[in-house]
Amino acid sequence: ICRLYDVTSGSVLVDDVDVREHDIEELWSGIGLVPQRGYLFSGTVADNLRIGAPEATDEEMWDALRVAAADEFVRAHDDGLQMRVAQGGVNFSGGQRQRLAIARAVIRRPAVYLFDDAFSALDVHTEARVRASLAEIAGDATMIIVAQRISTVVHADQVIVVDDGRVVGAGTHESLLADCPTYREFAESQSMDAQAGRRL
Repeated sequence: ICRLYDVTSGSVLVDDVDVREHDIEELWSGIGLVPQRGYLFSGTVADNLRIGAPEATDEEMWDALRVAAADEFVRAHDDGLQMRVAQGGVNFSGGQRQRLAIARAVIRRPAVYLFDDAFSALDVHTEARVRASLAEIAGDATMIIVAQRISTVVHADQVIVVDDGRVVGAGTHESLLADCPTYREFAESQSMDAQAGRRL
C-alpha cells in the first residue's frame, strides 16, 4: 500500500487506483503508518508529533495523545509537550514509544490507517482504550490492522487469516470461528492462555 515494495502480481488499489499510478507524495500524505516498532526521533514530543502534521496546534497534539492513550504520561512530566525524546525514543518504555507513534499517525487524520502489529506492545486494557478512541475519530477512514491477538480484530468488518504466507480464511470473527479451523484453533489457544493467566 505504501509502495515500500511493489507487488509481483496483481495490484493494490487505493480509491480504485493502482498505487503504482498514484503520485507517491499524495499517496503517502493520505496514509498513517505505525510499524511494529514505532521509531521516535531525537527532539521533543511536540517535534515528533509535528512530523505527522507540521502545523499542528497544541490542542491538536493533546487530542492525538489522548486518542493514543499517551496524554497521561506526557502531562505527568514537567515539560509536557516539550519533554525530551532521545534518538529512537530509548528514554521511553516500549508501550510509551508505540503510543507516541500512534499519536503521530492519528494527528494527520489520514484516509488510510495502517497498524502493522502496532498494538503488540500495549497491554490488553490500553489497547482496548486506544481502539475505542480510534473508532470515535476515524470517520470514513480505512483502518488496516495486522495483528496476532484475536481481541484486536474481533470487531473488524473483515478479518483475513494468513497462515504460512497463504490466505486461509476471510470473513467476520463469528464466521471464521464457524468456518476457518486455523482461526478457531488460534482463538481457542489464546482463550486458554488468558484463562491460565487469570488462574496464576
